[in-house]
Amino acid sequence: MKIFGFAGWSGSGKTTLIEQVIPRFVRAGLKVSLIKHAHHRFDVDHPGKDSFRHREAGCSEVLVTSGQRWALMHETRGEPEAPLEEQIARMSPCDLLLIEGYKYYPLPKLEIYRAANGKQPLYTGDEHIVAVATDTPLQVRLPQFDLEDYDAIAAFVLDTLELHR
Repeated sequence: MKIFGFAGWSGSGKTTLIEQVIPRFVRAGLKVSLIKHAHHRFDVDHPGKDSFRHREAGCSEVLVTSGQRWALMHETRGEPEAPLEEQIARMSPCDLLLIEGYKYYPLPKLEIYRAANGKQPLYTGDEHIVAVATDTPLQVRLPQFDLEDYDAIAAFVLDTLELHR
C-alpha cells in the first residue's frame, strides 16, 4: 500500500483538490482509500438513531452495517488520539491510501497553499512536502501546480509513488 498526504491550512482547498484527483486514480485502476484528520469534534451519527443511542448509553464501539456499506464508530472516552500508524493499520488493503491533514507527519505530501489564508507556507519548515499546489506563484524549488490542474497533480502523485498500471 502506497501512502501520500495532502496538507494545508484550513480553507486552503484540500478536500476539493482530493475530491478531484481521486477519480483520476480510480480511472488508473487503483483501489483508493483515505484517512482524514479532523481537528474538531465530529460525528457521523445522528441524535435519535439507534446507533447514536447505543453510544450515548456507553458503548465503546458501535458497528452499523447494511448491504451497501458499514461504519464503525469508536468512542475514545478520554483516551488520547490514536497515532496515524494505528489508523493506517485499521485500513483494509488498497493500492493508494491518501492522508488529508496531519500537516507535520513525516510522509510525502503535497501542500495546498492559498495566499489569501494569510498563513506561512508549510513547505518552508517541512522537508516531507514534495510539491505545492497554489493559486499564487511561489519562489520555491519544489514542483508547483495550479490548484485546479488536477490531471497534472494526479500524474505527479502516481509518478512520485511509482504507481503505474
